[in-house]
Amino acid sequence: MKKVKRRAGMALIIALALIAGLGVYMARLVRDGGAWAGYFTGGTPGGTLLDRNGVVLYASDDTGVSYAADYTTRLACYHLVGDGAGNIRTGALRQFRDKLTGYNLVSGVSEGKTLRLTVDSALNAAAYNALAGRNGAVLVMDYTTGEILCMVSTPADDPANPSEAPAEGTYINKCLSASFVPGSVYKLVTLAAAIESIPDLFERSFYCEGSRIIGGVELNCTGSHGSQSIEQALANSCNCAFAEIALELGADTLAEYAEMLGFTQELSVDGITVPPGSFEKAEAGSAALAWSGIGQHKDLVVPAALVRYAAAIANGGSVLEPTLLGHGRLDKPTKLLGADTAARIAEMMSYNVTAAYGGEWTFPGLNVAAKTGTAEVGDGTSHAWMTGFLNDAEHPYAFAVIVEHAGGGLTNAGPVANAVLQAATA
Repeated sequence: MKKVKRRAGMALIIALALIAGLGVYMARLVRDGGAWAGYFTGGTPGGTLLDRNGVVLYASDDTGVSYAADYTTRLACYHLVGDGAGNIRTGALRQFRDKLTGYNLVSGVSEGKTLRLTVDSALNAAAYNALAGRNGAVLVMDYTTGEILCMVSTPADDPANPSEAPAEGTYINKCLSASFVPGSVYKLVTLAAAIESIPDLFERSFYCEGSRIIGGVELNCTGSHGSQSIEQALANSCNCAFAEIALELGADTLAEYAEMLGFTQELSVDGITVPPGSFEKAEAGSAALAWSGIGQHKDLVVPAALVRYAAAIANGGSVLEPTLLGHGRLDKPTKLLGADTAARIAEMMSYNVTAAYGGEWTFPGLNVAAKTGTAEVGDGTSHAWMTGFLNDAEHPYAFAVIVEHAGGGLTNAGPVANAVLQAATA
C-alpha cells in the first residue's frame, strides 16, 4: 500500500512538473514565437524597419525583401540594419528580429511588424560621405535622451547587391564591436581622475620643454609648451603634463577610472554586447605608466564607450544609456562623474575649441566642446580622433569620430565631426 502511495505521489509530481513546463513553454511561445519562427525558417525576418523620420531601411513581405531606395543610405546604414545573410552581428535584422517578426498562435505563421529606430538615415549618409572612402566610425547621440542619432562604420557594403569579396572589416560594426588605440582623447579620462584626486590641480603649473626622460626613456610631446595651467595643458594636448599627472596618480587610480567611466567594462546597447576596451597597469615611475595616461601604451577604446563618456560630461556627469530603440519613462541615468567634475571638464573642452582648434573657423555657427586625438598605432601611422558635444539646448548632441590611419585628429577627424554636426543642426 505504501508503494502505491509513493508511486501515486511521484506520478502527481511529474504531472505537475509537465503542466508547469507546458505553461512556461506557452508563455515563451507567446513572447518569443516570432523570433523562433525566424530562427527555424532562416532567412531575413518579416516586417519593416524605419529610421526615426519614417524612411524605410528594410521591408519584407510576400513579394520579397527590399532595402532603402537610396544607394548611399544603404551603405551608410549597412551596419545599423545588417544584411540578408546575417553577417553583421550587431545589425537590427539579427538583434531585433523578434521585434520585427510577429507570430500568430492560431495559424502558426509569422507576421511582420514595423520597428522604428532612433537613427536619422540622412545623418548617417552625411557621416558616410564625410569619411570619403576612409575606414572609421562615427557616432552621434542625444545626451538628454540616450538616443543614437548617427551610427556609421566603414568599410560598408550594399545589402541589396552584396559584394562577393568585401573589404576586410566590412562585417564589423566599429562603433560597437571594435577597439582602437585612443591617443589624446583618453586624456579626458586621466583628467577626470586628476580633478578628483589632486586637490591643487588647478593651482599648479606644468612645465614642458618638448620632451621628458622617464625611466630612462624619452617621452616626446607635441611641442615645447613652457609653463602652463592644466586648462592650457589640455588645449595643447601636452604629453609632458599628462605624463606627470599619470605618474602621480599611479596605475591603480588610472585603472579605477577607466573601469568606472565604462572604458574597460562590457557595455550594452539594447541588449547588443559592447566589448570592453583595455587598460593595462604599468610599473610605478615607468614610461609605460606615463604613456598609459596619455592614451598610448596598451590602451584600447571602443567608440561607443567614448561617446557615452562625452554624453555624461555634457549631461552633468550622468548618462542615459545609448539606445537604438528609445528609452521608456522608467529609465534612469547612470552616474559616471560628479557634477562639479563634469562641469570643469566641459569648460575645458570648450576652451580647447576656442584656444586651440580654430573655434568658428573649424565649426562655423556651432558651439562645440571637444578633444582631439592622434593615436600612434605602431606602423608609422596614426588614427585621427575627435570627441565632444554641442553646447546647444536645441541640439544636445555628443559625438565620437575615428578615421583610421588618417593622421592628425584636428585635421582629419575634425572636418568629419563638423560635417555631421552641421547636418544634425540644419
